[in-house]
Amino acid sequence: MSQLRLLPRPVAARSVPGEFPLDAATTITAPGALATTAAWLQSALRPATGLPLPVTDERSGPAIFLTLRPELGPEAYRLDSGPAGVRIEGGDSGGVFYGCQALLQLLPPRIYRNSRISDERWAVPGAVVEDAPRFGWRGVMLDVARHFLPKREVLRFIDLMAMHRLNTLHLHLTDDQGWRVEIRRFPRLTETGGWRRSSQLGSTIDDLTEDRPHGGHYTQDDIREIVAHAAERGVTVVPEIDVPGHSQAAIAAYPELGVTQEQLEVMTRWGVSPHTLNAEESTIDFFRHVLDEIMALFPSAFIGVGGDECPKEQWKGDPRTQELIAERGLADENALQSWFITRIAAHVSERGRRVFGWDEILEGELPPGVAVASWRGMTGAVTAARRGFDVVSCPDDQVYLDYRQSERPDEPIPVSVPVTLADAYAFDPVPDGLSGEQAARVLGGQANLWSEHMDTPRMVDYYAFPRLCAVAEALWCGPGRRDFDEFSTRLYDAHLPRLDAIGVEYRPRTGPLPWQTRPGIVGAPATKADREAHMNRRVAAIRY
Repeated sequence: MSQLRLLPRPVAARSVPGEFPLDAATTITAPGALATTAAWLQSALRPATGLPLPVTDERSGPAIFLTLRPELGPEAYRLDSGPAGVRIEGGDSGGVFYGCQALLQLLPPRIYRNSRISDERWAVPGAVVEDAPRFGWRGVMLDVARHFLPKREVLRFIDLMAMHRLNTLHLHLTDDQGWRVEIRRFPRLTETGGWRRSSQLGSTIDDLTEDRPHGGHYTQDDIREIVAHAAERGVTVVPEIDVPGHSQAAIAAYPELGVTQEQLEVMTRWGVSPHTLNAEESTIDFFRHVLDEIMALFPSAFIGVGGDECPKEQWKGDPRTQELIAERGLADENALQSWFITRIAAHVSERGRRVFGWDEILEGELPPGVAVASWRGMTGAVTAARRGFDVVSCPDDQVYLDYRQSERPDEPIPVSVPVTLADAYAFDPVPDGLSGEQAARVLGGQANLWSEHMDTPRMVDYYAFPRLCAVAEALWCGPGRRDFDEFSTRLYDAHLPRLDAIGVEYRPRTGPLPWQTRPGIVGAPATKADREAHMNRRVAAIRY
């Protein structure tokens, strides 16, 4: 294994005698069912090698041979390489694709460069690699609402996910600070809601402001391209439309959605807007139409509806909202939020999909089939699993990659507690205290990249990597297969050169480079004790 420095770490890997040189006669052989994967592999190998590598469905001579072997199981693969060629078997197309990713990692890191390299000898070392993932949901939440990420950068991010065997992109498309997806029935959502006049620069209320408009959105054709690009790489894109809180951008576009129905602007400060959607049937109908367009664009089984950080003050002080609570026989404002989420979930369910929401939705009753993203520590994961709901674990103190990476004073805009590379590597999505049946409710986990302080793609790189490499291995491997020191050796000696070849501007081991710092912009650091006390208060309303 020490000579085969793959990431994530395989179940089993060993070197065997011999090698398979790539040359002008090499072909990629695959049945028609794997034509897309074969074409991807060809496109990955051609630029640096300069070889034609034609794709064929008939094997003749030494080749890279792709085939399905269902008994291996979902996303599992076996790779055999030697003088006769390379054979990659997968339990499904995803498994074959991950075997192709392993093949790339067996070659020199310069295989990831995009122009021909004439002074490299391209030969696959003799190896046998067998691998399968621990979890079916291995994800990243990417917030494109606070700072818009252009389509080309989303496509690149998906490629980096696929390289690390991550298979779920949770795309946070709407928030108080912006609406990022075209809804043709309601064009003002992007025309008005897609732009804000300025942006807060730090984490406190009196921070500096950058008085420059910020915005952008994805057209429906852009979304189709993103979804198709992801699907070819084994990545499912799960959209999120955040309701009934975090909705100021939508209210700015359509004031009738708000409690006060006043004309607002798209929020220019970070944090949580006090402006909440009203609970009229007309608002439910509005978001039914929105979600119909979303579901037509995204074929994912899950549709995110947020449900997090919904302030109740406007509902409490509004006579019409109190009248609706009484008419519907609801106990209080928490029950009203549950009513809202349940109505949306019913619409999603009628179309054969499932609702996915943050753990605040556990503060009330939920319909069957809902999945919960546990972010405020692991309390939500434990509660949801015990209540019979599926769980995606993403505890802030382990996998919030917008949190600072060390105690160093030059970490840019330091937020909350440090989440170090070791913290990310130690992540286990299954919390203690669950029965076997309850633990089976944990679909997996994801890292979350909130983008308040990631105002360029370069800063997304800095916050994501190399911690996302650690999360990817934690989600792929069980705890018994992990060793942080061994991982660090593979990461620094073998894997970061691959990221260098791609052009990923990760955080160096020695700390941020000068351009990665943000001197003079105040963050909001916290001690672990402060964070724990804060989260204990936040989860007190979760219903067991």
